[in-house]
Amino acid sequence: MAAERKVYAFIHHEFVPLAEAYLHISDLAIQRGYGIFDYFWIQHGQPLFLEDYLNRFYQSADLMQLPVPLEREALREKVLELIRLNNFPLSGMKLLLTGGYSEGGYEPGTPNLVLIEQAVEYPEQENVEKGIKIITHQYQRELPAAKTINYNMGIRLIGQIREKGAQDVLYHQHGIITEFPRSNFFIVKQDNTIATPAHEVLKGVTRKNVLELASATYATEEGDITLDDVLQAKEAFQTSTTKRIVPIVQVNDTLIGTGRPGPVTLALLEQLEALEQQYLAQYK
Repeated sequence: MAAERKVYAFIHHEFVPLAEAYLHISDLAIQRGYGIFDYFWIQHGQPLFLEDYLNRFYQSADLMQLPVPLEREALREKVLELIRLNNFPLSGMKLLLTGGYSEGGYEPGTPNLVLIEQAVEYPEQENVEKGIKIITHQYQRELPAAKTINYNMGIRLIGQIREKGAQDVLYHQHGIITEFPRSNFFIVKQDNTIATPAHEVLKGVTRKNVLELASATYATEEGDITLDDVLQAKEAFQTSTTKRIVPIVQVNDTLIGTGRPGPVTLALLEQLEALEQQYLAQYK
């Protein structure tokens, strides 16, 4: 029998086997759900778009008033060292910064920095080929510019999503679209303008890359998108680190466009995959 692969994590300023990586129960992440994180993919030992993710990680930490225990260059080196230790062909890494050990369970302590890397698989091809159904829900995430560990609403809605035969839930506030629990939202208007919500959303790295790619061929807009705009769109899709681009073919009971993944969405996915390969080629 082959020996089980030993996977390492970084915690308390050292690399340890993942099975031995623990936080004390006094940590505010456990006591109050207070903390931030970020997440990126690694292909062939190279983290994709790492600088963008580090930018957002430090921005989230600043918004949540959590000092990062390592300077940016030192954190980058720890990321790269963990990648070398684990040596996965394809993986994802989570950078987690907690509220720290709190004697009273309310006041922040010294933040705990944790790096966790685990093997991943590419998104399901069926979702790309057929598209997905989503439902909508009125909700506004607190402090949306920060990538916090608070996913209470998204988790609570999992059962409802499944009951409706859907794959995800799109938040809106009084009819103005914002975001998914873990991804950004785009529509393709009838004139092929590509639009995405601009306010009260976490501005994802994949969102940024898609906007840059799209702007070379299409008009792009960042602004308010209503539920009516969505239902009248030619195409719709979601973007995230793990999903890349996934076509959306139904919102609640309404089909979007032809009810099939559209050509603009699929072309952007090809371009995004090519951009990833171009990025990796720089480091070979």
